[in-house]
Amino acid sequence: MPRWLPRAFVLALALLGAYHLLSWAFLRVLELLLDVLIAFFLALAMEPPVAALARHGVRRGPGTALVSLLLLVAAAGFFFALGSLFVEQVSRLAENLPRYVSEVLHWSNAHFHTDLDVDKLRSRLVHSGWVRGFLRSGASNVWGVSATLLSVVFHLLTVALFTFYFAAEGPRLRAALCSVLPPAQQAEVLRAWEIAVAKTGGYIYSRALMALVSAVAHYVFLELLGIPYAAALGVWVGVLSQFVPTVGTYIAGALPLLIAFTVDPWSALWVFVFIVLYQQFENYVLQPRITARTVDIHPAVAFGSVIAGTSLLGVVGALIAVPATATLQGFLGAYVRRYKVPDVSVGDGSRGGKGFRGWLPRRRSAVRRRGPER
Repeated sequence: MPRWLPRAFVLALALLGAYHLLSWAFLRVLELLLDVLIAFFLALAMEPPVAALARHGVRRGPGTALVSLLLLVAAAGFFFALGSLFVEQVSRLAENLPRYVSEVLHWSNAHFHTDLDVDKLRSRLVHSGWVRGFLRSGASNVWGVSATLLSVVFHLLTVALFTFYFAAEGPRLRAALCSVLPPAQQAEVLRAWEIAVAKTGGYIYSRALMALVSAVAHYVFLELLGIPYAAALGVWVGVLSQFVPTVGTYIAGALPLLIAFTVDPWSALWVFVFIVLYQQFENYVLQPRITARTVDIHPAVAFGSVIAGTSLLGVVGALIAVPATATLQGFLGAYVRRYKVPDVSVGDGSRGGKGFRGWLPRRRSAVRRRGPER
């Protein structure tokens, strides 16, 4: 047996054990790492207003607390508006459910010559085994739902704590990271940090501004049509259409269409026309002007980044995919050198942008032309 074989065998076992140990530890702390990643992007978004307050003499701790309070109030208002809308619609559906069932049964008896009765249907539904099984399973899942809610609250508190720390202690954190690097690399790290703050914060604030404009516009139009819950629906359309790329517009517009259809089908048609026209106005007029000083992401790139983020990290990846793509695009714009490309189009090969060969340099003739004959 060679002398190196036992040592190689022991080294392979040690590496395999270290791999399994690190994999086990990584899977255990994966949720914490995801919370820290979300908190990092939230802190990047909060950095511009916190820095502005610090320039006006407000310390970073109170300034971060003030910005966090404003964001918390905005989020609470959004969820309160949607929650009131949801509760009202569910209560209205529960009140009108017997009437809806009765109308459906009468329609079925008139058109299909059936003999259905509301009382018989209710008795069969109550005494059926499916209802008892559903209630029994729901009672057994109460503890699971409670544990899930507690886990969500714990993750939210963790994200809030790390976000406050990253935003309030941003300069100290950057100094601690740069203290272990040479001066040249310190400058690059600080430059990358500034790019991340500018691009992430700029993208989020531009989206927030467009969400505000969209919410106000949809609220005014729905209020003029007499659609109920116009304020909540406006906030719903504004937030969802801006922070969920590509498909968010269609998902956000479905709820106002549905509620307008319950009022009047013609109102639903007008709501559909307004949503389409406002989307064109936003794409061609509003968005280019707002995102001119920040960063503009192509819809296809944004949609692809959301799909990739969802595949990698689930819901967390979907939330941070677009800000991460905006930051990466900012890095590429700052560090990648670009060259001017001539105007090239498919054509007959002549100059002036009519063909690929038109802008190539011409070769000099190898034979000198003769002069005019005498």
